Amino acid sequence: MTSIPAAPPRPRWWPRRWRGEGARALLWLSPWIAGVSVFFVYPLLSTVYFSFHRYDMYTLEFAGLDNYRYLLRDPRVGVSARNTLWLVAVMVPATVLFSLALAQLVVRLKAGAGLLRTVFYLPSLVPMTAGTITFVFLLNPGTGPVDHLLSLVGVRGPDWFGDPDWSKPSLTLLSLWGCGQLMVIFLAALLDVPRHLYEAAAIDGAGAWRQFRSVTLPTIAPVLMFALVTNVIYALQYFSQAMIASRVASGATDSPGSSFSPGYPEESLLTLPQWLFQVGFRDYAMGYACVLALLLFAVSMIFTLVLLRQFRRAEEAS
Repeated sequence: MTSIPAAPPRPRWWPRRWRGEGARALLWLSPWIAGVSVFFVYPLLSTVYFSFHRYDMYTLEFAGLDNYRYLLRDPRVGVSARNTLWLVAVMVPATVLFSLALAQLVVRLKAGAGLLRTVFYLPSLVPMTAGTITFVFLLNPGTGPVDHLLSLVGVRGPDWFGDPDWSKPSLTLLSLWGCGQLMVIFLAALLDVPRHLYEAAAIDGAGAWRQFRSVTLPTIAPVLMFALVTNVIYALQYFSQAMIASRVASGATDSPGSSFSPGYPEESLLTLPQWLFQVGFRDYAMGYACVLALLLFAVSMIFTLVLLRQFRRAEEAS
């Protein structure tokens, strides 16, 4: 009769109870592991794989580093990257500061705060497509009411979405108009600041600005960092509003034979996600589109890590 070999003894440093705890931990983490594997790890690895190929959705041909070399020669990448970084550097701080100012205003008011809160929040409920189209028509230099009101006070309004110098600031105004959700987040954070800290600061002779800098900002710092990180990622993925504004302002239609190149006017609204969409789903250069997607992912990670590191340094300094 053949004897069954005994299992090798576990090392002394491996407690018996760890085996059961590890299995339970994996069981509870299995939904998260499955979600991350299916919706993040697999798409990321697939993107890396296709980036080394010429792929037009039908045929697959190994191309080595050709797609990455073309990335360095593509002029549209530089234009779209500059426009996207402009949105990160200008639109994101403007939106965050404006939302914080609105929340501070609502908190300070003793009468009419509920009405103003509703008025400031309502634009964020407007569907994105409808809001963008409406905003373009409001700022139309020929028929829009904004330029008409400016003319009544002797100011000649610019060609908001038709002038490359004003197109991105016009999108920033659109972002400020729809910042109601971020304002509500800041409002909740401001209402959570302990009142006794303001009273102690006032007793010490601190004015309004000193109280804001020494009491309000340190208390709402985590919420402020959350707003910055999420808005930076949102700006790096900015697509729909810029595409719709360009299309409406240019007068492009979907009639047969018509063509529309994103970025009107003069590629001033061409963002990196738009160029990725154009390359992948209009030109069917999916391998090169994967390279652009990896570039966008890397830039997003760099911005996020830098912001988190700066936030950690600020916390340690305080």
